[in-house]
Formats: sequence, structure tokens, C-alpha cells
Amino acid sequence: MRLHGIIWRVVGRHPCGWGSCALVARLHLLVTSNHSSRAAASCRLGNARSASQACVGLYGGTMEENSREHLDTDNETGGEDGLVGNVNKLMVTPPGYTGPPKKGHIVFDACFESGNLGRVDYISEFEFDLFIRPDTCNPRFRVWFNFTVENVRETQRVIFNIVNFSKTKSLYRDGMSPVVKSTSRPKWQRLPAKNVYYYRCPDHRRNYVMSFAFCFDREDDVYQFAYCYPYTYSRLQHYLASLERRNLDYLLREQLGLSVQQRRLDLLTITNPAHLNQEREKRVVFLTARVHPGESPASFICQGVIDFLVSQHPIAQVLRDHVIFKIVPMLNPDGVFLGNYRCSLMGFDLNRHWQDPSPWAHPTLHAVKQLIVQMNQDPKVSLEFYIDVHAHSTMMNGFMYGNVFEEEERGQRQAVFPQLLCQNAPDFSLSSTSFNRDMVKAGTGRRFLGGLLDDTSYCYTLEVSFYSYMTAGSTSPVPYTEDGYMKLGRNVARTFLDYYKLNNLIDESKLTGHINSPFDGTSTSYQGNNAGNGKVKGDRKPHGVRDY
Repeated sequence: MRLHGIIWRVVGRHPCGWGSCALVARLHLLVTSNHSSRAAASCRLGNARSASQACVGLYGGTMEENSREHLDTDNETGGEDGLVGNVNKLMVTPPGYTGPPKKGHIVFDACFESGNLGRVDYISEFEFDLFIRPDTCNPRFRVWFNFTVENVRETQRVIFNIVNFSKTKSLYRDGMSPVVKSTSRPKWQRLPAKNVYYYRCPDHRRNYVMSFAFCFDREDDVYQFAYCYPYTYSRLQHYLASLERRNLDYLLREQLGLSVQQRRLDLLTITNPAHLNQEREKRVVFLTARVHPGESPASFICQGVIDFLVSQHPIAQVLRDHVIFKIVPMLNPDGVFLGNYRCSLMGFDLNRHWQDPSPWAHPTLHAVKQLIVQMNQDPKVSLEFYIDVHAHSTMMNGFMYGNVFEEEERGQRQAVFPQLLCQNAPDFSLSSTSFNRDMVKAGTGRRFLGGLLDDTSYCYTLEVSFYSYMTAGSTSPVPYTEDGYMKLGRNVARTFLDYYKLNNLIDESKLTGHINSPFDGTSTSYQGNNAGNGKVKGDRKPHGVRDY
């Protein structure tokens, strides 16, 4: 990318805390090129003339561009078929540099779990073009990125350009920004939206580019940047192991199968064990997440559901007494581990193969489908809900997709759960919830199971924004945090009680204790009536943690 101008305006210490000196409070990037058309000059990065003049005044002349080959970044394949691996401790130096490595020669790395960065081009000492590695065996998908940076100078300022997104529509248009953490500040936080720009770039065949500015403040830190809060396969395994160590009699963890690369496909069963032995019909709620590996918010929602259901909250206890919850928290463990956005190891979008999954190409999906089919054939089992959890890259809030049925009454009954969830979750949007029978979705879990199960079953896709939500009466979006996603999961779990109460499937007389007590953010306890202001503890920031 050719930069004719940069304005750094320093107006005091930035609240993010990334810097021992005053940091960048606002960055204006001007993107122009030798193809200086009117459209190119109107990129949303400031006024061309004033920025160019300011650059001359600041640096004593315009910056020379570094020559490089023009890359094919077509939206379908991106010319990135050759990017089959991640960069591995790649030190990027100026072209022709033969001296010893020194501070400021940035080292990029993505050779770690869920990492993704396929290539780095040096543009200038402060600017780098970054290329997302496509999903394994499928170059069409390039969205997720997750990489580290080290060997920086204190106060070194950089501009990173993500240049080969496969999607044009993005929440970056609406203020979304990447997340960052460092070794000395391990809590993920979002970059300031004012330092992030999303625009068509003439130097990359007018494809969309996301540029963000950053100032490194500690030379010994390793900085990590990602598309959204990562939730890795290993993190899930540690979490599930911690649940197992508690020896809860109402929680069973099983290995339902193995992935192509022999990773666990976990199945959790949460219910009162006495309920399993009863002869009466068993109500089952089935939930899956992370069929699309780059949609990490789905894992936080799923953990929120699990945390609530295994807690001692009165609602959780009542639900365990009446319902069997079956949860597959990571349907595509290989894709998650590899840092893919949408596909499995072999390049398959698993959420398009529900109709006929292969035991060797889609073993995790095959195992889940087999289990659901078996339950559906069991006369003692009533599979009442199937919910597949996803994250959405262009819409805000949480919302649901449901199916369309010929019977009007069934369609009305299907709309009840989203309506109840909207009452419990301020970040859930009923207006964004829709019901469809789009043919391109025929191979999804929602569509396939909606046709397989009987008319007492309801199948949904639960979507949540990668970025933010709008509450009633608000004028600006509220960015999601990790706990914000988990809070939505807890509200999903609570909504099942409202549904079963409404349908007289749970006796009001069984609702004892502090039913309206808010969950306190731990997995074992709840807050009673003396909970003060009733805020979820997990929403409070640890001492010393500051926002970007």
C-alpha cells in the first residue's frame, strides 16, 4: 500500500495503557496510489490534500514507496493458494538489508494453536501488508487471523494492513476492531476503533483492506493480535477437565468420537441422574458449537450455558430435574486447532454436510448425527430443542434463525423461544431473528434436523455478533467481551425454564429458592436477595485493567 501521508496527533496518555509515553490518540491514514482516481482518493481515511501536505511538513518530503509485485487478491481464491502454512518466527527486515538483526526488526509468528498468518510484506519501516492463510484445503475462506509480534522498539509505531479478506461485508465498517494482548497485559482488549480503517484499496485490485495503527510500549513484551477473542481446543480441554475433577453427579463427559487428526469430540450430559433411570419420557435439549472454527464467540456462549447448568443456581437445579442437556462444545476441533475460519482439516464446511456426512471425511459430524438419529428413534426420548451456536461477521446483537413450516401453528410455537430469550437477554434482537427455508442452507444442522425431527421439536441457529450489540434506547453499540458472550449463554439456559413453565411442563410449586437471583459468574454458586446492585461479578474489571 502506498502511503502519501500520516498524521499522528498525540494528545496525552491513551487510556489503553499501551505506552510509557504519550500514545497515539488519533491516526489519519491516507491511502492513494498512482491510479489516483476520484474513488481511490475518497477512501475513508481522511482528506488527501491536507494529509499529504501535513506529511511533507512533518517528514520534510513524501515517503518513497517500496516496489513489489502486484498480487492477485481475487475474492474467490485471492491468489493465495500457495499460502499453505503460517509464518514461523519470521523477522521482517528492509529489502537488501544484510546487517545483524536489531530491535525494531519485527518478528511475526503464527505457528501456534489457532494461529493464522500466511505472509508478511515489508512496505516501509512502519508499515506491513499481512496476508491471512486460507483455510486448509480450501482457499476460498480467509477471515480469521491470530498472530504474535515481538522484537519491537519502545514507542515503535506501525501500521498493519490485512489485505486479502475473502469477505467484503464486515463489521469493520461499523466500528469493529481487532483484539490485542501482551505478555505483561494478558487480558484481551479491543483496539480503539478510531485507529482502525476498512476501505477499498486500489493497490490490491480494489479489494477491501483493514488497516490498524499500533504503538508498542514495552520492548520485552510479545504482542498478540486476533480477529476476535480466541477460544482454542486446548482451552476447552482444560475447562472440561476442570469440570470432571469436581465429580458432579449430574455431569457426564464422554468421548463421542475423534476428528480426522484424532482430537476428542466431547459430549456433555447434564441432568439429575435419577432422571435418566425414569421410565417416563425424557425431554432432551441438544446444543452444538464451533462447527465453524473461526467463530470463537460460540465457545464463550457454550461455556456460559454449561457454567449455568452445572451451578447451584435454583433455576439450574430445576432444569436438571426435568431436562437432559446434551452439549457438543466443539464440533470441528481440527479446524479450531489449525486456525481455520470455516472449514475442517480437509477443507469441508461441515455445516453443509448434515444430509450425508462421511465417517472418514466428516467423522465428528457423522458421530453427532448418528447420536441424534438414535435419540429420535427412541420412543422414550423427546428431542425438543436443537440449537447450533455461531458467530456473525456482518450483523450486531444475538439473534436466531429458524425454519419455515406449512403448519401455521407449528411456526407460531417455534417463535416462542426467541421471544422469551429476548425478554431475558438485552443483547438479543427479535427484529433480527428470522425464519427461512433457503435452499443454500439445506445441508445445515438447523434445516436438516428440522425436516428429520417431528413437529414437537424446534431447531435453531443461534448467532451472535463478532463485535457488539445495541440495547433498547441506546445510541451507540456496546462491544462484546468474553464475559458478555458467556452472559448470553447463561441467559439462553435460563430461558428454558421460562419455556417449560409457559407450557406447564414444570410445576410452579417446584420453583423454590431465589429463582430471580443473578448468576455470580462462578460455576457453583448464586447470589441471593442480598446481592447488592445485582450486577454480575464477571462484568467488573480486575483492578488495574484498562480498556483500549
